[in-house]
Amino acid sequence: MVPDVSTGSDTRGLIKYLFGKGRREEHTDPHIVAAWDMAGAPDPGRDPRATFSLLAKRLDHHVDLRTRELGAKPPKHVWHCPVRTAPGDRYLTDAEWAEVARRVVATTGIAPEGDAKACRWIAVRHADDHIHILATTVRADGRRPRTNRDGWRAQKECRKIETEYGLRRLKSGDLTAPKTPTGAERAKAERQGQEVTAREWLRERAYAVAAAVQSTDDYFTVLTSLGIQVKPRISAKTGEIDGYSLAAPGDTVFFGGSKLAPDLSYKRLAERLPTQEIADHPQPAADPADPWRRTESAVRAARTVLETADAATAQGHLDAFADTLHNLARATPPGPHRAELQVAAQTFNRARRSAIRADHQAATELRQAAKELVYAPDVPGGIAIALVFTALHLARAAAQWHEQRGHEQQVAAAEEAFRHLQEGYRQAAEPALADLAQRVPRPQTAQRFEATVRQALPDHSDRIITDPAWPALATTLAMAESAGYNARRLLAEVAACRELDTAERPAEVLNWRITVQPNKRAQAAQKRSAFRGTSSVSITPQSPAMVANKRPDERGRHR
Repeated sequence: MVPDVSTGSDTRGLIKYLFGKGRREEHTDPHIVAAWDMAGAPDPGRDPRATFSLLAKRLDHHVDLRTRELGAKPPKHVWHCPVRTAPGDRYLTDAEWAEVARRVVATTGIAPEGDAKACRWIAVRHADDHIHILATTVRADGRRPRTNRDGWRAQKECRKIETEYGLRRLKSGDLTAPKTPTGAERAKAERQGQEVTAREWLRERAYAVAAAVQSTDDYFTVLTSLGIQVKPRISAKTGEIDGYSLAAPGDTVFFGGSKLAPDLSYKRLAERLPTQEIADHPQPAADPADPWRRTESAVRAARTVLETADAATAQGHLDAFADTLHNLARATPPGPHRAELQVAAQTFNRARRSAIRADHQAATELRQAAKELVYAPDVPGGIAIALVFTALHLARAAAQWHEQRGHEQQVAAAEEAFRHLQEGYRQAAEPALADLAQRVPRPQTAQRFEATVRQALPDHSDRIITDPAWPALATTLAMAESAGYNARRLLAEVAACRELDTAERPAEVLNWRITVQPNKRAQAAQKRSAFRGTSSVSITPQSPAMVANKRPDERGRHR
């Protein structure tokens, strides 16, 4: 059950909408199910003598009293709260909706129970699955009602009603969710043949651009280059930008940044994006894989932050991780794998913020590493897969972190993002692991690696060797030796990055940890020759086809 509180100034206009046919003639049998006084509230849906004007006059009566005192109507004196059941819920009766309305106006302060001087209100039903509550926010004694945090209180009451009425229990919010599109916005998108509303389209573009750019100036420049209309707001006091609005290409409706999402306001953006004068644009990396390695390392470190750091630091890392997902999707070649990453990034946007104020400075390393992905060239596929593997584990950790703090909507968003990352990882990893398994070293080499695993990781060796990913790990160990690593020492080092006790497939975990290690021999050769034209290569090849005919021999070298 979803309440959606808003305020306005046009009582008569809202009444006409509630009792009218709707924008698409979707309103059927509009009528009042509850009111401050059922006998005193004329019902245009039931009483042929009632008119919109009469009802509006009755509702506005106490506002008129205040008007005579102040000489003008109070601002935003119309309180509006649609309450909708979830898809699949049973339809409530008029009597049940009446009880819902009375409980909502009581808990929000519009009409506390037993208060004879409370605001006047009505609840109109014109569809099976929802009602609209309309009130004028001036009491009979001329005072304004105490409606602070009315949206949160309405949500809290609806959670109780869901349990009592046997309805689907929705996730409680914390007032950090983005504003949902209005019915008019959805109808407009449908007329234009668009799958999402302009508000939703702009929100996702704004998030993706903010994740990639280095400054607020770049943010506006890139949005403009995409055809999005940008309207900065200049402060009269400082002469500087203090807000902005966006509109889709060719559209006339602008949305302020905070109306797209709380953390897309100019103030919030400025907290994590410097001005153009101090922006530090990344330089091309000597090794194309370096940005991917740095990002993977920073994401892995962020998981530890969630477990050990204070809430503000952890929240800052979650926000930076959300940017990482956007840039990871951008840097991934087109295909089903990329589509899953894009959905994961969009979904995690709800998990990137909560009522906890983020310390963005604490997450500078992760945020900057993620921005380097925007400029990074194509890399060996194994390193990209390793980053996705690490990211899906951080998404799961984010869900657990939010769950510990009772952030229900963020938990649901993080869990959904995890599922998309998991599917994206499966699509990318299965063929890569299968290819590695097909190129498993000779039996003597594989046996030597088994012995190495038992020496380096005795507590986990049985689980590693019996893991279905063991043949792939054996191949990766052979490549690591060819790249200049001591297999035993390398296994001990990557295992120490994080405990393996909770890993369901420890060989798979070790495989990707080893994959992101740089090629020591290539790095040494690069240092010896300033004229060498190729960058150092990673342990894992760029694609299975490149090494399909190469097989590690007993010494770990490719023939």
